[in-house]
Amino acid sequence: MHSVGVVLHPQRDSAEAVDAILDWARRRGATVYGIGPEISRLNCAATAVPADELAQRSDLLVSLGGDGTMLRAMRLADGSHTKVLGVNLGKLGFLAEVDVPDLPMALSAIDDHDYTIEPRLAIDSVVAGRRVTAFNDIAVVRVPGDGSSAAVAVRVNEQLFVSYAADAVVVATPTGSTAYSFSAGGPIVSPTVEALLVTPAAPHSAYNRGLVLSVSDALCLEILTGSGRLAVEVDGQVAGYVATGDMLDVTPRPAAAQVVRLGRTTFYQRARRKLRIADSAEISQVKAVPDAVAEI
Repeated sequence: MHSVGVVLHPQRDSAEAVDAILDWARRRGATVYGIGPEISRLNCAATAVPADELAQRSDLLVSLGGDGTMLRAMRLADGSHTKVLGVNLGKLGFLAEVDVPDLPMALSAIDDHDYTIEPRLAIDSVVAGRRVTAFNDIAVVRVPGDGSSAAVAVRVNEQLFVSYAADAVVVATPTGSTAYSFSAGGPIVSPTVEALLVTPAAPHSAYNRGLVLSVSDALCLEILTGSGRLAVEVDGQVAGYVATGDMLDVTPRPAAAQVVRLGRTTFYQRARRKLRIADSAEISQVKAVPDAVAEI
């Protein structure tokens, strides 16, 4: 590995992690790159490059922050074959693979090709004439005070499947199944599955189920009469607005990013721990019976 690019959280203190990367790179004879305005906050020896050149110059992108920073690193790597490693500096860090103390070990393992790659699906759309890409989700969201609900028809392969009246309609990737979609009642989906999830948030109708689509299906969200102006959120950031009569095509793109996994934990272990998934009370009581009997 000849070069490493760093992607920094805009506020969190990343100095310790950057120093660890620079120290590792000096010992291995590698170059460390960073986005100019980001690394200017640190008095470090990383080489400044424009954001749109970071992935092309780097063999590996290291995201230093939380899930938002990791998603940004994945977008920067989109269109290249540059691998992305997530380092958790936040609280949840669902997408991260390692914590800061494990960073030198992780870099050495990657340099020694002792890792696996987890391809991540992206979804594309056009909002206000601009192409947007999400690795978590694209959602059409009710704007408070601007209409009663999001009235949205879900069209699959040019055929109407269902119309929702809801606070929002979320189109998520498997990566995003543990984000907004999960909060709205959607399922947890392994990132190795190639599918799209459509989940209504707080639906106002009897039919409140989501659906799972194949990546070969053509998905379109039609904003119906009676809907207020809706914000289009792309990975949680407002990218524009849509209104009655607008059509929003959402196109899946498999393997748009390559996420590094070191095999320490599985997706299901991370999901259970990070989302604090608890078993049913009845099941917990059943599990406790053998121990109670043994004590007797």
